[in-house]
Parts: sequence; structure tokens; C-alpha cells
Amino acid sequence: MPAPPAAGQDEGRDIPGSKSVTARALFLAAAAEGTTTLLRPLRSDDTEGFAEGLKSLGYAVEQEADRWRVQGRPAGPATTDADVYCRDGATTARFLPTLVAAAASGTYRFDASAQMRRRPLAPLTRALTALGVDLRHGGAEGHHPLTVRAAGIEGGDLTLDAGESSQYLTALLMLAPLTAKGLRIEVTELVSAPYVEITLAMMRDFGVEVLREGNTFTVPPGGYRATAYAVEPDASTASYFFAAAALTGREVTVPGLGIGALQGDLRFVDVLRGMGAEVGVGADATTVRSTGRLRGITVNMRDISDTMPTLAAIAPYADGPVRIEDVANTRVKECDRLEACAENLRAMGITVHTGPDWIEIHPGTPKPTEIATRGDHRIVMSFAVAGLRTPGLTYDDPGCVRKTFPRFHEVFADFAHDLEGR
Repeated sequence: MPAPPAAGQDEGRDIPGSKSVTARALFLAAAAEGTTTLLRPLRSDDTEGFAEGLKSLGYAVEQEADRWRVQGRPAGPATTDADVYCRDGATTARFLPTLVAAAASGTYRFDASAQMRRRPLAPLTRALTALGVDLRHGGAEGHHPLTVRAAGIEGGDLTLDAGESSQYLTALLMLAPLTAKGLRIEVTELVSAPYVEITLAMMRDFGVEVLREGNTFTVPPGGYRATAYAVEPDASTASYFFAAAALTGREVTVPGLGIGALQGDLRFVDVLRGMGAEVGVGADATTVRSTGRLRGITVNMRDISDTMPTLAAIAPYADGPVRIEDVANTRVKECDRLEACAENLRAMGITVHTGPDWIEIHPGTPKPTEIATRGDHRIVMSFAVAGLRTPGLTYDDPGCVRKTFPRFHEVFADFAHDLEGR
């Protein structure tokens, strides 16, 4: 087939800001001296929930369409007693209790949605307790709801298992400069390591340098400095558009994600390259083009596991089996994503095998069905890509995309129409 026309530089204009970067920026801005301006932050249920949580704690947060301003309070929240509802947001549910534990003096009660209540907190809450934080669970141990009676943290040495989620380590790293003596954290197990690199880079941008020696992190006491911070497009969300190009034999360029991008999930394009797509990563943009022919592949996605459903959804269209390994942590996300992908692919008539931390998907001709989303935004958005080759897919809860990309269906429909016109 003839080469498709080059994608315009505005191709990725509707991809929202990174959820991971926005959440970290909100924490760091709240802890910093001065007023921080966030440029192009993600506006979604998760990040709005984080901002609302900060407001509940007495932080001043001004929200405009493309910029948010946060008045930092290094001494901690303005209120000494608050109730904070974290909605479905894992970063909100894990970061805000950590923020008040280090920087506050008072009593703070946290709760979350039924979905978030099911997700684990235990490695983080055990670490905070080891640091002397008075933290009590209102229900199941290691889960929301919880109450923090904050009185500051001295600091010291800590051993942490972050094999379930790198967010536990991120929360403690960001907390560390707010302690009296700083922290030295030895990590015994780590998953999604690129997300930790995001944290270290952003802490540096806010004025704190972390010393890393292997899996030992040393953070000095001190303070964060307010700054103007531009939030780059969400690389996990970009994976759907990159996968669409690979699946349909078209070309897509996403500006704002290039060689210097913070987010490790941009490495999903390397997976597509392994399947036969052509990938170009420039200084400030990434392009994927393809003939539409995909090869089977075996790939370890431990460090980019949020893009596992994206690959699973396009796997049946490859010319050989696609095996995704080392993704046990996807079982404790918004849902058991590994099993959700397997369930939906089987409903589409595809042969799938699974194990504790892997999924193997065989080639086939998917048939339309109703996708069981389990209320998970990434299941919806991933299978929307499959819908480009299998028209007629529907969803039992299409609206759950509000978590990270409220306008996804509108934007992706326009994008699909543009692809058809090429």
C-alpha cells in the first residue's frame, strides 16, 4: 500500500496532560515555599479529586482551564482537622495521607470509593507506622478508610517493598525533605521503576536532589521551591493513539513526548517497533507509522504495565502469539486488568492463556461483543483501539474514562475519522 501522508504537528493536541506528573506536581507544589503554577495539567476525575483533597486540607488552589496555581505551605495544611475523600484516585489516596503525616499537626480522616478501598496500601502504611506516624485503619488493615494523627516525622532509615506499586516509594521520597532528618530508603523490590525516575526528576525541578545508589535512596531534609511547571502529555494515554496507527497501517505523531520525556510509558513504542512498526522519537515528538501488519512478540512489561491492556487489545491482530510477562501488579490496579483483558478477549472469540503474572494471546478474528469494563478506564480505552478493526464493540460502563480522559470517546472518534480519511 502507498505510504500514508505525514501526520501534522497538531496530531496529539487533544491528548491530555500526564496524570502521574500532575499528581506529583500537586504534592510538590503544596509542600513548596511560594506559589507554583502548573501549565496544562490534566483535568480529570482523579486530578480534580486530588485538588479537592488539597482544598479540604486548607491549601489554596486556583484552577483555570490550562493552568492551576497552588499556594505552598511548607509548615503543613492550614487546618488541623479535616475529612478528605479521595474518590477513585490511587495517587490521591496514597500521596495525601503521606503529605499530612510529614507536614501537619492535627487529625485527618481519609476515605475513598469502593473501588479504591479494595486497592492495597499496606506497604505504605507499614512504612509510615515504622516512622512513628499514628495511623489507624477504619476497616480492613492496609486499606482505606484511615485516620492520621499527624505530629511530624523525625526521619531515619527505612526498608520498603515496592514490588506491588512504585507509588509507595514515590510517596515516601516526596515526604522525605519534610522530615527533620531526611530519609534513607532501602528498596527490596521495585516495580514500574520509570515512575520513580519521574519522581526524582520532578523533585529536582522543585529544588531537592536525591542520591540514588542502586535501590537505596538518600534524601536530605530541606524544602521545596515553588516553580512554573509544564505538564507533558500523558504517555499511557498516547499509547492508544500509537497502537491505533500500528493496527490500521497509518501514521500518528504526538508532540510534547520526545527524547527528553519523563514518562517511561513512552517505551510502549518500542514494543510496537518489535511488532514491525516504524518508530521515530525526536527532540519533542514521537511518530509511529505502520503497514498494519503486526508480528507476534514476547515482551516483559513490568516497567510499563499501564500499557499492558493496550497491547492485549491489539494482540489478536498479530500474525503470531503475543505473550506479555512480569505484570503481576496489573492484578491490583483499578481492577484485575490481566483477567479483565483475558475475559473480554475470550468473549471476542480469541484463545487466551494466563498465569499469575503473564498473559498469552493467540491470533484470531475478533467478533464484536460488549466489553466488561469493570469500571476501569484503561480497559475501555484499550479496547476502543481494537474497535478500529472490529466494529460494533460496546462497553458496559463507557463513562468510566472520566477518571483520566473525560473527552476520550469524542476525541478518539474524531481521530478514527481522520485516520479513515488518509
